[in-house]
Amino acid sequence: MTISRLMVVDDDAEMRQMLSQYLRTNGFFVLTAASEQDILNHLDAGRIDLVLLDVMLGTENGVDICNRLRSEQDVPIILVSALSADHHRMAGYEVGADDYIAKPFNPSLLLARVKAVLRRGRRSASLSYRRNTSVYQFGGWRYDGKKDTISAPDGFQVTLSKRETNLLKVLLANPHIPLTREEIADALNVARDPAAALESSESRAIDVLVGRLRSKIEKNPKEPDFLRTERGVGYVFAVDVVVSDG
Repeated sequence: MTISRLMVVDDDAEMRQMLSQYLRTNGFFVLTAASEQDILNHLDAGRIDLVLLDVMLGTENGVDICNRLRSEQDVPIILVSALSADHHRMAGYEVGADDYIAKPFNPSLLLARVKAVLRRGRRSASLSYRRNTSVYQFGGWRYDGKKDTISAPDGFQVTLSKRETNLLKVLLANPHIPLTREEIADALNVARDPAAALESSESRAIDVLVGRLRSKIEKNPKEPDFLRTERGVGYVFAVDVVVSDG
């Protein structure tokens, strides 16, 4: 399971705070930005799944920024603006925006539109997922998504079980993001009611699986460098992950 990483771009600090807090309470990881340079810095630093971009950013124009991003980025972009006339919307779509939302808006409507754009993106990416050729590198380790192999810093291949490999994939997709045991269980397709709390046996199974993966990728599993316990939450993959084409 990949937790969607959103970027809220607005030069109004109060609006940034309101939107980011609302989206976080609805299960998203949210970064904020106030300028084009902030956007570029976040995009360079790691994966962004969707950008909520305000059209009027002080001296900068969100439509122009969207146009420039589209020349180099495939990240979905939703433009947000107080300008709601048809020609304003068309200007946004013409530069490659995936959606256009007029202010003021109902937060529930915004949430629905965000989820819809993310779903479209996932559907279009489904074929590339099935023929995954990405290579993930972290702390000297290398996971080859095409060959489904993982190599230690010394070059030796380490054998992982299917469950250990699936857990590693969840972690590689969510570096530096604390994950609850429930989120990990859902990602590993543990059969249960999503609204129910994780049973003690399931929770223990996740802990055991984490322990097994630690024993294979950590120098000292009792004091892990990568897969750390996040007190009060669950676990976090506390290492940068570099993704490249195989």
